[in-house]
Amino acid sequence: MSAEVARGAPIMSLSELVRHYRSQAGEFGRPVALSAFPLGHAEIECLFSSYDEDYHISRFMHFSEGEGQKFRINGIAATHVSLDAEIETIL
Repeated sequence: MSAEVARGAPIMSLSELVRHYRSQAGEFGRPVALSAFPLGHAEIECLFSSYDEDYHISRFMHFSEGEGQKFRINGIAATHVSLDAEIETIL
């Protein structure tokens, strides 16, 4: 269930993504700027678009658009993501 770029090279595992999110947000449910993830613009779009396509993962991810750098997640503009605590049940 990891996002991939260039035929199989993992960008960031879901566990790493959740760990980084929690270090930025402090707790689940708080929006974190997508630009806070330690990846390039295209990699962030690819990573989150890939996870967004998986129902078992995407139901715990919530994208929003506000102030900050804009990204296209599966064609939809977003600046922030928040995660539900229940995402830990699939790690």
